[in-house]
Amino acid sequence: MREILGRRRMNRSSLRNAALHCATHWEWPVLPGATLNPPASNPARSSKQPSSVVCSCPDAECAVPGAHPFDPVLLAASTDARMIHWWWTNRPTAPLILATGGTAPSALSLPAIAGARALAEFDRRGERLGPVVATPTRFSLLVAPYALSELGELLYAHDWVPSSLRFHGEGGYIALPPSHTGAGRVRWEREPVAADEQEAGRRSGRSGVRGAGRGGLTRGVPFLPRMERVLDVLVEASTTAPGSGTSLTY
Repeated sequence: MREILGRRRMNRSSLRNAALHCATHWEWPVLPGATLNPPASNPARSSKQPSSVVCSCPDAECAVPGAHPFDPVLLAASTDARMIHWWWTNRPTAPLILATGGTAPSALSLPAIAGARALAEFDRRGERLGPVVATPTRFSLLVAPYALSELGELLYAHDWVPSSLRFHGEGGYIALPPSHTGAGRVRWEREPVAADEQEAGRRSGRSGVRGAGRGGLTRGVPFLPRMERVLDVLVEASTTAPGSGTSLTY
């Protein structure tokens, strides 16, 4: 029992520490997301939501339980260490949500099977990637902030863009590790690597630089590729992925 309780305490402090690291070392605005509650706490739960997963938000058919802001709202996202410490002291199991766009990273997300295919293609090309966030159902590639007009021009060049490929710019959000959402555990598929560390690794021939390792987070601001360098591969991977569908699942 002591081991289980100790592990719970470690996981709770890990969320707060990760939030503080994102905010203070990387200046990424974050906030706590909706939490997961026992099924009995929400009698109005829809049969579409698994019996073991109930989002704390009032939507009985929430499509992304635990993977979105609720209280506070997205506009409250902050880099203030005191605010973040207060949030996760009061809600230690709350998922860690990144408010994307603006001065923060943007993201492109796609189904996990397509994401794995895209990463293999990037590795084959020797393409330099930034952090990649993964859940059992989706991969999210963090990229440099982009404007909506820039995105529109790039998408216009494609005959068709799968609806399963989603864009998280200003006004958007994604869950970051070590959150646990209705889709399962959120983890780093590719850990954040500071730009200077990654460049040093490339020059020394260590193409597989993976960040601080063993769940550690680099203090240097992570390298973020520009969106246009990854978009074509993600569109192709999403187009050819079987059963990508249009369901809003994270």
